[in-house]
Formats: sequence, structure tokens, C-alpha cells
Amino acid sequence: MWATLALTTALSWAPAQTGSLELRNVRATYSTLGQERGSDKVLPGDVYFVAFDAEGLKVSDEGQVLYRMGMELTNREGKRVYGNEPQDLETINTLGGSRLPCFAQALVGAQTPPGEYTMKVTFTDRSAKVTQTLTRKFEVLKPQLGFVRLVLTDGNQEVPPVAVPGQRLYLNFTTTGFRLDEKKQVPNVQVEMTVKDSDGKDTLPRPAVGVVNELKEEGYKQFIPWQLALNINRSGKFRIVLRVTDKIAGKTAEQNLDLNVVELTSSR
Repeated sequence: MWATLALTTALSWAPAQTGSLELRNVRATYSTLGQERGSDKVLPGDVYFVAFDAEGLKVSDEGQVLYRMGMELTNREGKRVYGNEPQDLETINTLGGSRLPCFAQALVGAQTPPGEYTMKVTFTDRSAKVTQTLTRKFEVLKPQLGFVRLVLTDGNQEVPPVAVPGQRLYLNFTTTGFRLDEKKQVPNVQVEMTVKDSDGKDTLPRPAVGVVNELKEEGYKQFIPWQLALNINRSGKFRIVLRVTDKIAGKTAEQNLDLNVVELTSSR
């Protein structure tokens, strides 16, 4: 089943642009501010995000943007399985410009039937009375070992995969698709996190390791949530490699996440 679907927006930060409304830079991401997905295949229990930029908006002198967004989700047969009716929204482009980064998301239920789905987003510039639509297809896979709901936070809220030295970040995710011990009905799952630098070398001799081999709560029979800390001590481009091992089934799966750490220097 589909849990919920939601529409959100963020403040504009691009220079001013002119012209009619266009929906550009459409991409699937791991979270609202996360990096682009490597594919449009998702596991049950995941969240499928679509990010895009609405450009060429009519903006007031005070930076006010009046718009409307709605979404419809259909299955392979074209049957409507969920939808949000268009909602009137508004925001302020504090940094100026006629660009508005937007996001749509679909929470994929644990029992969602596998197959192809199509997300259709309708966006209207209420001031200019212009409407554009975009569609994005994605596939829900059969349950299998893997990662869902990857999101990077500062401990309180989501942050993009860009940091500065001195920060402490947290990588939150959930593992799913593992087996349970037939007798004890408990999982035996191990997660490893390795960080590689821009040359592909491990930043530490050993990976960070976590193990769950007991049933902490009933939900752990299907999904196990994790949180791993990242202490940001130097600049550079890094790749976080996650590896999950189901010791009962003897299977593994990997997930990568890029992180760009930017140095802050004195202006004097």
C-alpha cells in the first residue's frame, strides 16, 4: 500500500531569470536535499523523491512567489493509486531570482506490489497563470536485501551532502530484506561503513561495524534502522561505502553516498 505522498519546496537561490515557466533539472534523489539516485529502482519501505527547478516564475518586488502544486501516481496499467489535489502555496525568494527548487515524494509501503509506477507533478505559476507538468517513472522491486531511507542530518534536521571541517554529521538509513533465524525468529545483520578519499583509498585501516542479532522490537523483523556518526575533520571529496551482510542468508548488498567537504578560509 502507499503510505503518503507529499509536496514540499525550498527557497530560491539562483540569479534572476526571465522567460516563461519551465520545469528543469528533474532528478530522483535519496532525500529532499540528498544526492541523485543511481537508478529509479526502489525497495518496499523506501521513499522516492523527485527534485526539480521551476524557472521563469513571476516574482513580486518583495520576492513573493505564488504557485500551485499537485501530484498523481499511477501504476503500469494507468490506474490511479494515489494523488494530491493541487494546493495553493506561496514562498519568498529571499535571494532574488525567478527559480524555485521543488520536491515531490512518494512513501512506498512495505506491501506495495512490485512493478512500474508513474509520478505526474503539475505546477502552476498563479501570478502568470501558466501551468507545466512533469512525469517520472520508477520501479518498485520485490523485497530483497538492501538499504532504504538514506538521509544525512546534523542531528536535528536533514543537510545536503556538503560539509565543512568541524561539523559532526549523522548518516541515517534502514536495512531491509534480511531473513530471520527459523527457530528464534531474530535477525543477524551486520553493517560496515568505509570512507574513501578522492583517490579511492580508505581513510581508516578498519571500517566502522555495527551488528544486530537480537529482536529489539517487533519492527526489527522487517526493518532495522541505523545511525552512524561522521566527524568532519578535513576538506576533500569522499565516498561513503555502506555494506550490509545478512549472516543467516549469506547475502550482501552495498550502497554509496558522496560527500564533499569544503574548506572555510579567512577573508583577510
